[in-house]
Amino acid sequence: MADMMQFDLVSPERNLLSAKASLVSIPGAEGDLAVGPGHEPMITTLRPGIVKVDTDKGTEQFVVTGGFVEIGAGVSVLAEKAVPYADMDQATYEALVKEAEAMYHDVKANWVNEPGPVDDAAKLLQDMVAVGTHIGLDPMQPNF
Repeated sequence: MADMMQFDLVSPERNLLSAKASLVSIPGAEGDLAVGPGHEPMITTLRPGIVKVDTDKGTEQFVVTGGFVEIGAGVSVLAEKAVPYADMDQATYEALVKEAEAMYHDVKANWVNEPGPVDDAAKLLQDMVAVGTHIGLDPMQPNF
């Protein structure tokens, strides 16, 4: 198919999807991206959110916590953590939020009077909380 590109989503645990895709929606750190065949090459970072992939077999969705995206002839997503949307339940979501909250508190304790890293960790935590609202789970209220 001429209007398709290679898409790969991997996390440290496993390869989640390798397929031909017509469109990929990505939660970029600087804003959401829609990537189709012929997109300009670039590398960007991910924020917590939903990666949506339109394949010839239907739409696949994954919840990601962060990572990197390389766009060239195809799209490669290297996710810190990724969970198929269909597998996301309240317990899995809460574990991801608790991990982001622990990272925030660790950064806050180790970067005293350094607002940049603390603000980045707080933003990551808030984005993770927003994912729960977006996918219809009970959002946790983190302890800042």
